[in-house]
Amino acid sequence: MRPLTDHTPKPLLAVRGKPLVVWHLEALARAGVREVVINTAWLGEQFPATLGDGARWGLRIRYSMEARDHGGALETAGGIATALPLLVDAPEQPFWYVSGDVYVPGFVFPPAAVQRFAAQPQQLAHLWLAPNAAHHPQGDFGIDADGLALSRSAGFGGPCLTWASLGLMRAGLVAGLRPGQKQALRPCFEAAIGCST
Repeated sequence: MRPLTDHTPKPLLAVRGKPLVVWHLEALARAGVREVVINTAWLGEQFPATLGDGARWGLRIRYSMEARDHGGALETAGGIATALPLLVDAPEQPFWYVSGDVYVPGFVFPPAAVQRFAAQPQQLAHLWLAPNAAHHPQGDFGIDADGLALSRSAGFGGPCLTWASLGLMRAGLVAGLRPGQKQALRPCFEAAIGCST
């Protein structure tokens, strides 16, 4: 996305007339979500300056300023672990995760999915998968007959789909990570899949 991202964080780049992240904020508000946490790193000060407190969407936005408070981006799992005090009141409470730089204008953040996920406390994440793009033909995860994720690292050899950077999660997915610790999310998914097999 360079040179566009030299001066603007990717989630604030406009697509079809509005920043990528605003598409998510509008969809979350339509789904009845009222509190949102936005993790920021690169040019993080632009987020509150552009989005404010979220009132214009009927939301309350709080910010986890990774670069300012931790010296740089913490990657996805590290960012989630650091933001947990802002995200949930109890470890079993589900929360939505969506990457601010993906474009999924038709996604509705279905409340029924939250209810189903909340009723399955042993599950740490519910991921939305998409067809594989040409640049990622191998995909990320398979799906078993019960709808649970399968991983090549756990021996799955069948076809996989690509994680769409959307999902419902619980704090247990990033258990053991301390606030400010840099960590990718894939190892957390792999560990959760390993525990469920």
